[in-house]
Amino acid sequence: MTSDNKAADKATDTTTLPHRFRYARVLSIAGSDSSGGAGIQADLKTFSALGCYGMTAITAITAQNTLGVSAIHGVPAEVLRAQIHAVLDDIGADAIKIGMLHSPEAVGVVAQALDDYRIAHVVLDPVMVATSGDRLMAQETVQALVTELFHRVTLVTPNLDEASLLLGRQITQAGEFDAATRDLLALGAPAVLLKGGHLAADEVVDVLATRSGITQRWASPRIASRNIHGTGCTLSSAIAAHLALGLGLPEAVAEARRYVLAAITSGATVHTGAGHGPLNHAHAPQAMRLLPIGKGGLR
Repeated sequence: MTSDNKAADKATDTTTLPHRFRYARVLSIAGSDSSGGAGIQADLKTFSALGCYGMTAITAITAQNTLGVSAIHGVPAEVLRAQIHAVLDDIGADAIKIGMLHSPEAVGVVAQALDDYRIAHVVLDPVMVATSGDRLMAQETVQALVTELFHRVTLVTPNLDEASLLLGRQITQAGEFDAATRDLLALGAPAVLLKGGHLAADEVVDVLATRSGITQRWASPRIASRNIHGTGCTLSSAIAAHLALGLGLPEAVAEARRYVLAAITSGATVHTGAGHGPLNHAHAPQAMRLLPIGKGGLR
């Protein structure tokens, strides 16, 4: 090798470059949606669109499309545990989004991981019913979710169907939201975002309530679209992403709602499948955000 070649190799060698930055890191612990509209696929699209580095620990594999869910295969607890440890031991995370958990054993694995790693921001989307109406979680798993995870997370984000299952009563109008959020907080959650998109109204109302006394309400005109598959997954992952980027909880929810509303609007005229199509997650992608590495290292 000539001296010129050696100099060129040295000039292009990146192994000695100082690592001064890192990405905002978000881990999704959720099920896989083969159609790409919800679950970890929607989460990864959302993380990337908002400038975050996304990682996954897959809890279940589903066979589904825009018409519904036809099969669910749960990932063994030890494999789920190994995925979480592999990611957090090496890369770490600034926030975690939790979606579909298929069994009490899976809930237990996640609860233990939250105790072991103490990630600052954890958003729990209690995925119990698919957009198509398919029930995704047995009652024993619902109970485990409440007792094992609610008090360990930052925010729980049920829609009205999920809140009704959790509370054992139907929520049929926006005037019942304040009482519902109080009762959900009483189940152990430090903060609840009750999503009102399932109400048959011209306006969509979401209410954030926290144990610290914050109550905030957002209302927006309903967007005419059948492409709403994965809306809840996308909202919860967008909240987690904004928390990872440093926003406070109310601000993270507000920014996440803006992102989801724009994703629904920009995807409303697109045809994907014969049922509920996906949002347009990439309507306004952002560059990856670089955060400085502090004296304490990556974590």
